[in-house]
Amino acid sequence: MTSSDERSARAWLDGKGLPDAPVTDLLGARLAARRQARIADALVLAALIIVASLAQAASLNDSWSHRLVLLVLAAATAGLLVARLLIARRLAAADRRAGATLPRRAAHAVKPGWRVVLGPAHAAFGLATLGVAVALGLSALTVSDPLVRQGAVILLVAVLGVAAGTAVQLRQLLTSPVVAEDETSLTVDVIMRIEDARESTSPSVLWTLPVVLLCGFAPVWWNVAAFGAVVLGVAALALIHARTPASLATARQAMIVR
Repeated sequence: MTSSDERSARAWLDGKGLPDAPVTDLLGARLAARRQARIADALVLAALIIVASLAQAASLNDSWSHRLVLLVLAAATAGLLVARLLIARRLAAADRRAGATLPRRAAHAVKPGWRVVLGPAHAAFGLATLGVAVALGLSALTVSDPLVRQGAVILLVAVLGVAAGTAVQLRQLLTSPVVAEDETSLTVDVIMRIEDARESTSPSVLWTLPVVLLCGFAPVWWNVAAFGAVVLGVAALALIHARTPASLATARQAMIVR
C-alpha cells in the first residue's frame, strides 16, 4: 500500500468515527477498488445522459426515423447496463481477492439485508424518485407535440435503464460474502456496504434526465413539475440524511446478535 493510499484509508477511518482502527492492506485494497468502481460508474451514467441527449437531437433530424432512434437508444442503454453489471462484478472480485489474503475470516451471525445496507427511508426515497421520473415521462406522452412525445419515450427508456442498473448493483451488494477478519474489519465491511448502496441509489441522474431531455420543449406546466420535483427531492434527501443514523451506528447495531 502506498503512502497516499495509507493516508486516504486513515482519513476514511477517521471520517467514519474509527480513529483507533488500524490501517490494513485489506482496507487499502477495498477502498482503492471502490474509488475505481465509482469513477467508472460515474462515467457510465454520464455516457447514458449523453446518449439520451444525442437520441433526442437525432429525433429532430428528419433523416432519422423515430424507430431507428429508439432502437439505437435501447441498444446503447442495454450496453450501459451490462457495463454497470461488469463494474459491480469487478468490485466483488476485488473484495474476494482481498479476502483470500486473510489468514482467518470473521465468524459472526451477520448477514446485512436491505434494511441495514440501504434502510427503509433511503429505499422509499429511491422508489419515489424513480416513480416521479416515470410519471414525468408518462405525463409528457399526453402532450400533443410529437417532439415532446418522442422525448418522453427516450426519457422512459433511459430511466428504466438506470433503474435496472441500480437493481443489479444492489443485488450484488446483498449477495456478496462478508470480507473481514475481526470485529473492526467486520464493522468496516458493513459501513462499506451502506456507502455503496447509498452511492448506487443516488438520485442525480434521475433528476438530470428529465431536465436535459425535455425542458425547453415541454409545456410550462411540465417544466414547473420537473423543477419542483428536484427541489422537493433535494429537501427530502437532506431531511433523510439528517435523521438517518451514521453508518457506524447502523453497522454496530446490525452486529448485535439477538
